[in-house]
Amino acid sequence: MPAGHGIRARTRDLFARGFRKRGAIPLSTHLRVFHIGEYVDVKVNGAIHKGMPHKYYHGRTGCVWNITKRAIGVEVNKQVRNRIIPKRIHVRIEHVQASRCAEEFKLRVKKNDQLKAEAKARGEVISTKRQPKGPNPGFMVEGATLETVTPIPYDVVNDLKGGY
Repeated sequence: MPAGHGIRARTRDLFARGFRKRGAIPLSTHLRVFHIGEYVDVKVNGAIHKGMPHKYYHGRTGCVWNITKRAIGVEVNKQVRNRIIPKRIHVRIEHVQASRCAEEFKLRVKKNDQLKAEAKARGEVISTKRQPKGPNPGFMVEGATLETVTPIPYDVVNDLKGGY
């Protein structure tokens, strides 16, 4: 059992850089723009030691609540025993990336707005609620011939002799 309880204990593989991903990070990392209220994924970059969050937050999704010169504040939910606590952490921009968790929702909002505008132009009112898939529609079996099947009476005596 390992003895150390340091901040980076047991992170040898967790914070390791990928194959052919080592070295200096690209400048586009610093040019990304985040706004308050956006969802971001905390993804620790092991090459950058400053502004690195605790290993618990690696892989967590949170909401941006604060933006400073060198870091952004992320609110992440953490389960502690029987409750969920919103934790506010400051993380450098190298350790976060834009989350795709709300991508489908944003596309659906755009599609619904377009459908509403088209319906309004036609003078209709439509429902944009998602409906669960219903049962499969019925169909007729074509070209099948009906055959009456009658059961054969069970004969106990012949069955015991190994008959039939």
